[in-house]
Amino acid sequence: MSDTVVHCDSVQVSMDVGPDISNITDRLARIAEKSGVENGNLHASVIGSTGSLTTIEYEPGVVEDLRRAITRLAPPDMEYEHEKAWHDGNGHSHVQAALLGPSVAIPVRDGVLALGTWQQVVIINHDNRPRQRRIEVTVIGTSS
Repeated sequence: MSDTVVHCDSVQVSMDVGPDISNITDRLARIAEKSGVENGNLHASVIGSTGSLTTIEYEPGVVEDLRRAITRLAPPDMEYEHEKAWHDGNGHSHVQAALLGPSVAIPVRDGVLALGTWQQVVIINHDNRPRQRRIEVTVIGTSS
């Protein structure tokens, strides 16, 4: 008979001015392994409204392409209504993060993350200042 497991953990990542992109795949894989879940799901969510999570091939060219695409989607030099209220220069950061989203869900199969060979999980800091980002992770599934 299988037991249901709910395992919670977190990851901290020091990040530079955005868009800064960091590979967190290995850290999430260790959490999945530590959870004891054989088959289930890992959910990761970045805390804060100027951070996002996604998957990509973590290769310098693709990472730079993503960085440029993010900047084209919501350029820092545009006028943002957010600036009228807060005057903190990061209106673009909120828009960029909202377009990519704060979380990812990854299947866990046979105790490992079910990702493609060239698919890694990345966190992105979109803010106009360095940030310490926290990712909350929940692994839910069955173990024997």
